Amino acid sequence: MTLKPIRYNPPMSSIQLLPDLLINQIAAGEVIERPASALKELLENSLDAGATDISVQLESGGIKLLRVRDNGCGIAKEQLPLALMRHATSKIASLDDLQRVASMGFRGEALASMAAVAQVTLTSRTAEAAHAWQVEAIDGGLSEAAPSSHAHGTSFEMRELYFNTPARRKFLKSENTEFAWCEETFKRIALSRPDVALSLQHNGKTKWQLTGQDLSQRIKAILGSEFGQYAVTVEREIGSLHIYGIAALPAYSRSTRDEQYFFINGRFVRDKVLMHAVRQAYQDILHHQRHPAFVVFLDMPPELVDVNVHPAKSEVRFRESQGIHQFVFHGLQDALSATMRETAEMPAATSQENVATGPTFAPTQQQGMRFGAAEQQATYRVWESQSQALGARSEEQTRSDQEPLNSARSSQEHPLGYALGQLSGIYILAQNQRGLIVVDMHAAHERIVYERLKTAFDAQQMPTQQLMIPVTFGAEALDVATVEEQQEALQKLGFDLAPISTNTLAVRVMPAMLKQSHAEAAAREVLHELRDFGASRALTERRNELLATLACHSAVRANQQLSLPEMNAILREMEQTERADQCNHGRPTWFQVTLEELDAMFMRGQ
Repeated sequence: MTLKPIRYNPPMSSIQLLPDLLINQIAAGEVIERPASALKELLENSLDAGATDISVQLESGGIKLLRVRDNGCGIAKEQLPLALMRHATSKIASLDDLQRVASMGFRGEALASMAAVAQVTLTSRTAEAAHAWQVEAIDGGLSEAAPSSHAHGTSFEMRELYFNTPARRKFLKSENTEFAWCEETFKRIALSRPDVALSLQHNGKTKWQLTGQDLSQRIKAILGSEFGQYAVTVEREIGSLHIYGIAALPAYSRSTRDEQYFFINGRFVRDKVLMHAVRQAYQDILHHQRHPAFVVFLDMPPELVDVNVHPAKSEVRFRESQGIHQFVFHGLQDALSATMRETAEMPAATSQENVATGPTFAPTQQQGMRFGAAEQQATYRVWESQSQALGARSEEQTRSDQEPLNSARSSQEHPLGYALGQLSGIYILAQNQRGLIVVDMHAAHERIVYERLKTAFDAQQMPTQQLMIPVTFGAEALDVATVEEQQEALQKLGFDLAPISTNTLAVRVMPAMLKQSHAEAAAREVLHELRDFGASRALTERRNELLATLACHSAVRANQQLSLPEMNAILREMEQTERADQCNHGRPTWFQVTLEELDAMFMRGQ
């Protein structure tokens, strides 16, 4: 093989240092993605300054104005210019400090980045100063410090974000969208420090007014009283590790991941090690379509966790990830296990959103086991996916259903045999040449749909269906914001969602493989995946998990009566599907009970 030389156009000028303003504008693209990013950095600075009272004022979602005022220690006059310079910080001074960061901020990039892409005013007064001092920064220029009026503490005012980089400003979303992200940032900070009083105003209207309070009161203020009613206290301490907080019982399970807050040393983080530990703790008590709600804090020595992974500081890396995983898992599991015995005595929840409903049985009532099949005109049709390949096989399937069960050809072509009926609305019982086949119909169909979704997604040919009547549902502000900014990703997944009000969304188009009755649940799952992880991660490293979740929403449900042709259609699809022996969660989808095994059970021939 002959390698061709790489061709490129050499630069027209020699290598040179970039201007400081351009360096800061480039950095701003990573650090200050939107007003909410700036708000996070400013609130963390206020906490690092020891503030006990912080007020936030926004206009136009923080694009026109973002002002944060605190009563912290303040900044001395001679250090005000340094505060707006790149890589200037009071938090660390050496590599050793970086390896054991205890403050919220430490990189020294945020304020300089804001000053490069917005009109910034910094006013501050220390306890010893007779009055405050103020500096202004516009387009990289910094004014001399001038006397000003201000109580002890600091005010940081940012106006017209990205006014001097119009191409970047076009990527900002609507006022409502940007405010929704700012409000979520405010909630995370408020939960991390319940002892601090915080207020939030938007366009002159007060949205939040929180006094300093204990953790349980702050959680109730942010998440509502119902969360606390169905929650347990988490408390576990081993050596230098301490986990504490509140985790909701299964009775308060959610259809989305909107109430999941994990903090490490007071810093809100999203980490796959921690989330895996949480899922494992709830694995045996929560239906996999539901999501737990929790506010959990993990305190640990700073040197055991690296927070310098990304400029946004929301990702971390543990020195001993397996140990941390087990510590978190056991801490949550112990808290949940200790209280599960009491759940029967709790008042029944009435909110359909918060309760995974199921049958209720009297203590001594004996339940009859159902066995049979629905009429052939049952509403469900497993071949409904509009797949050409599936359609081509349907006629062959009809012919094969009419072949005798003892046909050698049928046995070879259809190793899973032919359906006899349904057991308890959960299992398909089928007969093949070797004996009895028992199939978990939901698990099996889930794998079938999952593999189809993967194939369609990878080929960028996701079959879709237009809904004659759009499915509408109430949504949080962040969901509406996600729809506005993730249209391309939604289209790749086969969805067309549109806001019809500030808190309502409509599903107009959805994947044809999914059932319209689950349009809302599927749309919520996709939105929260995009919201929590971004389009890039959701469609790449988390692609399988997302598609598996969608498949679960499409698969046949327990107690759904199928006709014999429909059961046989599932069996035929299983025979054509890769990895059909296991469901998406690694559990078996079917078992064979041979005639020999049945004979042994009944001691025939003995």
